Amino acid sequence: MRGGQWQALYLVERLTDAVLLARARSPLFEEAARRKLDVRALTFRALTAAARHTDLVHVHDARSHTLAAIVGGAPLVVSRRVAFPVKRGFFSLWKYAGDVLYIAVSKYVAARLMDVGIRGAKIRVVHDGVPIPEPARPQAARVVALASKPVEIPGISVDLTNDLWQDLSTASVFVYKSDMEGLGSGVLAAMAAGVPVVASNVGGLPEVVESGKTGFLVSDGDFGTPVRRLLDDVALAAQMSRAARERVQQQFSVERMVEKTVQAYREVLG
Repeated sequence: MRGGQWQALYLVERLTDAVLLARARSPLFEEAARRKLDVRALTFRALTAAARHTDLVHVHDARSHTLAAIVGGAPLVVSRRVAFPVKRGFFSLWKYAGDVLYIAVSKYVAARLMDVGIRGAKIRVVHDGVPIPEPARPQAARVVALASKPVEIPGISVDLTNDLWQDLSTASVFVYKSDMEGLGSGVLAAMAAGVPVVASNVGGLPEVVESGKTGFLVSDGDFGTPVRRLLDDVALAAQMSRAARERVQQQFSVERMVEKTVQAYREVLG
C-alpha cells in the first residue's frame, strides 16, 4: 500500500454508495475487503458496466485512466499524483486531451499537467490527507527514514521503515530522501504524528514542509546537519513537532481531502 492507494481507500470509506474497483488480490483490494467496503475486481468488463450505471468515475492511476478513456460513459475525474512529466507520445496526449477534470496532488503536479497543454480551468489541486494519530513518543536519537536507498549519516544510525505508522510512533526525526516527489504522503504522516521532518527539496514537498518551521528541506544532499541539529536541540525539535502537527490538522487531514474532492465532483456533475 502506497500513498495513492491509501488516499483512494480513505475517500471511498467516506463516500455514500461508492464502489471501489481494484486489482484482485492486490493490497488495496484486500484492505478494502477487510474494512467491508464495496470492492470489486478491476476488469475491462467491470469498468464498462460501472461507467454505464454510475454518475461519475474517478480514476487514481495511469492504467485505470487508460481503461476509462477507452470505455467512455460516465463523466471522468483523473487524479495525477506523480511528479514526472506527462509522456508526449500520441496515445498519452490523446488520453489527456479528453473532457476530464484533473485532480493534481500538488501545485507542482498541476504545473506538469499544464506543460502538455491542459488548461488550468480543468485542474484542481487537492492535497493528500492523512489520519491524525496519537503524538509520537520518541526514543532518544531514533532516526527513521523513508527512501529508495539507505540514508547514511556518519555517527547516526538511521532505520529504513518497513511499517511507517508504527515506526513513527517512536521516531525522534523522520528523513524523507527523494529525487522526485508529487507531494510526499510519508512526510504528512510524520508531521501528523508530530515527528520533525528532514526532506529533499523537490517536487511538491515545499508545499508541505515549511523549512525552518515544520521541518527542514535539503537542497544540497546534506541531511546530516539538520538531523544533528534536531537531535541536539530538544526545544527546537519540540517546537517543530507542534507546528508540523498543527499544519496537518488544519490543511492536510483526510476530512479536508475528501471535502475538496467532493467539491470537484460537484463541479463535474453540475
